[in-house]
Amino acid sequence: MKNTAKSIMLVILTSLLIITGCSKVASSDASIGNKVKHEIVGIDPGAGLMKQTAQALNDYDLKDWKLVEGSSAAMAAALDKAYKDKEPIIVTGWTPHWMFAKYDLKYLNDPKGVFGKDEQIHTIVRNGLKKEAPSAYTMLDRFEWTPEDMAVVMSAIIEGEKPEEAAGGWVKNNATKVDSWVKDLPQEKGKKLKLAYVAWDSEIASTNVVKAVLEEKLGYKVEMLQVEAGPMWAGISDGSADAMVAAWLPTTHKDYFDKYAGKIEDLGANLNGTKLGLVVPKYMNIDSIEDLKTK
Repeated sequence: MKNTAKSIMLVILTSLLIITGCSKVASSDASIGNKVKHEIVGIDPGAGLMKQTAQALNDYDLKDWKLVEGSSAAMAAALDKAYKDKEPIIVTGWTPHWMFAKYDLKYLNDPKGVFGKDEQIHTIVRNGLKKEAPSAYTMLDRFEWTPEDMAVVMSAIIEGEKPEEAAGGWVKNNATKVDSWVKDLPQEKGKKLKLAYVAWDSEIASTNVVKAVLEEKLGYKVEMLQVEAGPMWAGISDGSADAMVAAWLPTTHKDYFDKYAGKIEDLGANLNGTKLGLVVPKYMNIDSIEDLKTK
C-alpha cells in the first residue's frame, strides 16, 4: 500500500511539474508584449512607414502598444543589440535593406493588408529638367536596377566603405548596365545638379550611384541634399532640388505624391520588389501582427 501511495504521489507531482512547465511556456509565448515593453521600434517620424504602422496599431486594436520614433540608424542599432543577445524585438522594416542579409529575419503576416502590396521606388524630377539638363534627364529616366544590385552597395557601406567609394566600386563593376543608362548622351561638363534623398540605407546607396554616374560619365557637378521625406518632395516641387531616386510608391509616399501632383514629373520605377511591414528575428515564436494583441 505504501509503495502504491508513493507511486500515485509521484505521478501527481510529475503531472503538476509538466502542467506548470507548459504554463510557463504558454505564459512566455503570451508575454511577448511584456518582453518588448509593448514597443515597436520605428524610424523617422515623417516616414510613410511610420504612418502605416500607426494605422496598423489602430486596425489591429493594439491599444497597449507604442510606436517609438527614432531613425533608421537607431532602429538598426537596437535590432543588432537584441539579435546578438537573442532577445525579442519588433521593428519597422523594409526591403531592400542590408539587415535581411546580416540577420535571419521575417515579416509578420499582415492579414488586414495595412502595409499594402509590394511597392516600387520611383525617380521624380522637377518640372523643366528635361529642357535644362537633357542628358541628366535621360540618364535618370533610364536608371533602373535590382534589389540585389542595391544590396551590394548597402553591404559595402555597412562593412565600412564610404558611400561614394561603395557606389564607385559598383559602377566600375557593372559597366554594361551603367553604359545602357548613358549611351549616346552628350556630356554637360560643369553643369550643376542637386539630388535630394532621405537617410535610408537604400536611398544612400541609390543616390550615390546616380551621383557617380552623372559625374563620371556625363560631367555634371552633383550636390547631394540629405533631408526628411517632406522637404525632399517639397524641394523637387519648388525647384530647390532637381531630382530624387527615393520615392516609395504607391503607398509610402502617396500623400506627398498627391500633394505635389502637377508640380513634379514621375519618371517611373527605378527598382521593383520592395516590401514594408513589421519585422522580427526568426527565433521569435510569432508569425502575425494579430499575435500581438493581448488575449
